Amino acid sequence: MASASSSSARLLFSDSKRRLAERVNVNVNNAASVARQIVRGSKSNEVLMQAAKGFAQQESTIENTLQNLKRMELIRQQMGYQYDAVEENAKKLEYVKEQVKAMER
Repeated sequence: MASASSSSARLLFSDSKRRLAERVNVNVNNAASVARQIVRGSKSNEVLMQAAKGFAQQESTIENTLQNLKRMELIRQQMGYQYDAVEENAKKLEYVKEQVKAMER
């Protein structure tokens, strides 16, 4: 009986050893899977960071463009005022020319 329990203990020990090795193997594979996901995640994070930087640069460009458009609108208004003044002065010049011709007669 001692040999039967001894062989049964050996079988139990080897079975436990095999199951432990299987569990270790599964855990190592799971750890590798987690590591791969982290690497993939870090790469996607890098892509997101690059996209965010690009967006921030675009936002700055858009802001500068908006400021330029406001300046252009101001210049357009000023040119409109100057055009009106030139047009008014041109009309006055015509009137002055008529008066000079009338004086010469």
